[in-house]
Amino acid sequence: MTKITKAVIPCGGLGTRFLPITKAVPKEILPVIDTPVLGYIVNEAIASGITDIMIVLGRGKESIRNYFSQNDELTEHLEKSGKKEYADILRRINGGANIVFATQEKPLGSGDAVLQAEKFTGKDAFALAWGDDLMYSDVPVMGQLAAAYDELQTTILGVKYWAGDDIVKYGVADVAEQKGRSYLCRGIVEKPPLDKIPSRLAALGRYILTPDVYDAIRNTKTGLGGELQLTDTLNNMCGTREVYAYDFVGTRYDMGDKFGSVKAIVEYALRSDEYGEKMKNFIKETASTL
Repeated sequence: MTKITKAVIPCGGLGTRFLPITKAVPKEILPVIDTPVLGYIVNEAIASGITDIMIVLGRGKESIRNYFSQNDELTEHLEKSGKKEYADILRRINGGANIVFATQEKPLGSGDAVLQAEKFTGKDAFALAWGDDLMYSDVPVMGQLAAAYDELQTTILGVKYWAGDDIVKYGVADVAEQKGRSYLCRGIVEKPPLDKIPSRLAALGRYILTPDVYDAIRNTKTGLGGELQLTDTLNNMCGTREVYAYDFVGTRYDMGDKFGSVKAIVEYALRSDEYGEKMKNFIKETASTL
């Protein structure tokens, strides 16, 4: 039985919703407290048993590569200055997994970004995580999907029950019979009108993909601007083979959205053992005066 040990994290997109800061700083390394979004996603992968990670960079995102590269000079300086705890923090950034990079030379869509990883994943199934979808959960979401793959041995979409009317902003899974938290998926309806949503299961940035996805991407028709969209590919796959949607347990933050980022920072701060109580008191005091 094949286990999931590889992950691909595409970091394309211009970060338009987060301008002006994304003119200079990729949205994937904007901080949640003291750790970039992508740092949390890489840690999620490692906690899920992933040993090899490919980060697919868009143009102008070399600072991501810099973040995950070892800075021996800084680490040595911290050691000599008696700040070993900070040196250890730097060592942990790229410890625990082999991290490699690929570059998507042109913004030709999510499907094209996935194609950059074909040689890296080879004949293995792999986890896919978008670089601006942050997940908080007791059991890492990629690990939940990997466990579902152990049973189902097929392509799996990470979905989440979504009660709000803003479900229309997402791709929504059209599902059939259910096996535990897994549903046979008939397709994904992208941003449907509220009166035509096929379910309440929104697709939210985590997948397990089998290697046949690459041929399926190449056989997908390009859309607007000549882009290849992974959603179109997955829809085609749903019509030719078994694809499942897995309702994962956890909280998802849209880190390409300003309010999503603020929510993540506040909630991560509230969960902190170090200053969670201070944050609660600060919010109470501030809310009463504003």
